[in-house]
Amino acid sequence: MRVTADQTFPIRLELNGRAREALAEPRTQLCDFLRHDLGATGVHVGCEHGVCGACTVLVDGVAMRSCLMLAVQGHERRIETVESLADDDTLSDLQQAFRRHHALQCGFCTAGILMSCVDFLERVPSPDETQVRDMLSGHLCRCTGYTGIVQAVLEVATQRQTNKGV
Repeated sequence: MRVTADQTFPIRLELNGRAREALAEPRTQLCDFLRHDLGATGVHVGCEHGVCGACTVLVDGVAMRSCLMLAVQGHERRIETVESLADDDTLSDLQQAFRRHHALQCGFCTAGILMSCVDFLERVPSPDETQVRDMLSGHLCRCTGYTGIVQAVLEVATQRQTNKGV
């Protein structure tokens, strides 16, 4: 099948637990589709080269750079953005820890970092500081110096393990 740049295709996906559908051109990046077509403005677009991590979302539960995916690659997938973390306007434990540890300043990178942290804590429930810093090495933040972020992630991991044992 020959595809031209001006064609559009229906993209159906699950976004933050809700079935969504919109048309997208074949060249549309997933980050732009989520922000502009589906209104998920928590997805921030920084470098558009997969370097900064600001656009990180979960695709079928795995952290992915949405600037490196086309919208058509999101078809029939489960996408979670930072908007999925709060429950009825109550911040998640991770978001609360970020707040307590001043793990954000300007906030541009925060959504992507939070989504990577969600994936990371699912895979590594009891990380050490080195593991957290390694995970964060895929994100650029010019404001925080990462210390508060590391402290927040370690705190949440410890709390979750303590609560699991109760």
